[in-house]
Amino acid sequence: MTEIANRVAFVTGGANGIGLGIARSLAKAGARLALVDLDESALALARDELGRVTQVMTATLDVRDREGYARIADDVEQSLGPVTILINNAGVAGGAPTEKLTFNLWDWGMGINLDGVINGIQMFVPRILERATGGHIVNTASGAGLVAGPGNALYCTAKFAVVGMSEALHGELDPRGIGVSILCPGPVATGIIDRTRASQPKVTKTMSGEQKGAAFARNDMMKTYLANGTPPDAVGDMVRDAIADNRLYIHTDRLAVEKIRERGQAIIDAMPGPPERFKK
Repeated sequence: MTEIANRVAFVTGGANGIGLGIARSLAKAGARLALVDLDESALALARDELGRVTQVMTATLDVRDREGYARIADDVEQSLGPVTILINNAGVAGGAPTEKLTFNLWDWGMGINLDGVINGIQMFVPRILERATGGHIVNTASGAGLVAGPGNALYCTAKFAVVGMSEALHGELDPRGIGVSILCPGPVATGIIDRTRASQPKVTKTMSGEQKGAAFARNDMMKTYLANGTPPDAVGDMVRDAIADNRLYIHTDRLAVEKIRERGQAIIDAMPGPPERFKK
């Protein structure tokens, strides 16, 4: 069990959506907070709100920027104390049909959704291990990190990698007093679609009118789908409880149960039968 009170939690993407929900829940549990995000105005609002509950430090950060990350990590630990709860949450939801993917899109999506997590791990885990006072890491993946879907290759690639990384880290770090949790949310009521569209490299220039219409329609459908999802503050409480209980998997709903079961069974069914010498 991980004690949250009086620890320092570093939350990426902490000014909006799931990250802000996690920050609120950890603040109520007594953690001091370092929130980083690209949205300066949202960071200011989060600092004003959560500063009434706990000690808060905020900074603008692109999680792909390793030099900037290192500077902010040092500043946070000098100001708030050692970081022992790491929430690698910053992410984007974009992509494109396979024939419209570009190197720019791959670099952008993988840089934020995967490299940003790697940067957080590399920045803080050696420090946590050296201090030997325990801690916890939460990596935000997705239901799309457990089950792939058509037209989602970029996003699924990054999120599947986050799941695999987290499972491997769990096996290695748990015996050393560092818990690892993987957050695999289904639909959550956030504004991630609009924020993603504002930052994603544009692909519509190469699309036909019909393709553009389909892309915009899919965006509108996804916004409606997410709007009816789990509230971010509820997700924050789930994450807080998983940290306290040292749970590996965090799911916000059961919508993917059948698809996960089908995928697992398909993998098992594809395995060869036992060698002849083991047959009775």
